[in-house]
Amino acid sequence: MSQSGRYLGMLVLLGVGWGSTQPMGKIATETGHGPFGLIFWQLVVCVLVLGFVTGLRGRLFLFTPRALQFSVAVAILGTLVPNATFYISVTHLPASIMSILISAVPMLSFPMAMALGMDRFSYPRLLGLLLGLGGVALLAAPGAGVWSAGLVAFIPLALIGPLFYATEANFVAKFGTAGMDAVQAMFMASVVALILCLPLALGTAQMFNPFAAPGRAEAALLVSSAIHALCYAGYVWLASRAGAVFAAQCSYLVTGAGVLWAMLLLNEQLPAQALVSLVLMMAGVAMVSPRRAGRADVA
Repeated sequence: MSQSGRYLGMLVLLGVGWGSTQPMGKIATETGHGPFGLIFWQLVVCVLVLGFVTGLRGRLFLFTPRALQFSVAVAILGTLVPNATFYISVTHLPASIMSILISAVPMLSFPMAMALGMDRFSYPRLLGLLLGLGGVALLAAPGAGVWSAGLVAFIPLALIGPLFYATEANFVAKFGTAGMDAVQAMFMASVVALILCLPLALGTAQMFNPFAAPGRAEAALLVSSAIHALCYAGYVWLASRAGAVFAAQCSYLVTGAGVLWAMLLLNEQLPAQALVSLVLMMAGVAMVSPRRAGRADVA
């Protein structure tokens, strides 16, 4: 297989893998486990997988003030808050709707980047932002299935995750990764998030033992956590070789695959209005995403 073929294959694999974590996250909530208990075990798996990868590369912890500050910020912005709101929202909303909403990250990131002076205004990207907002409005409007089920109030809650991911992206873009490579930074942030999550899970009585009576929900949680960690490592590998702009295209596949996985695993069906919303969101992402020539800094 040619080099470009390998890169394309990895891109598809990342999209299909990451897309599966949305419906599996919904399955993980079936037994009523609280969000912080779910996040704790998710982080245990991520720390083990990413620790193994970083250990093989000879890079584990970096104990500097900047590295610790970075890890705390990313643990809160990229894990604890967005994952908590995800698990609460996905309990009520269809996984396919959650997959569509996660594509709002670049559209929320764009105005933040402009406000921080890291990006410039352009009318095509403004149009992309408006298309994305139109897609969200369609999801919340009568006819998309969410309104009739009385679940429209959970859409703003579900958008907190993308908002925090967008904030995290701009934080990393502005301040860097404190001297760590991307996988090492993710490992450090996961360790810090695990430490912060433990008292939250215990204090809210949401801690549980997934091995006491393992079932479909526990298996979905552990498998989706491992997939997420492996996909992240694969994403960094792809970005370091094919460029960050090429690798970022997996976001389209993640949303599309998430909708298809929801149909396959959960038998969900999207109404026509939600499909139009999906098209608008994808068009918005395409127009908002920056165009940079050449290879990009992975960090």
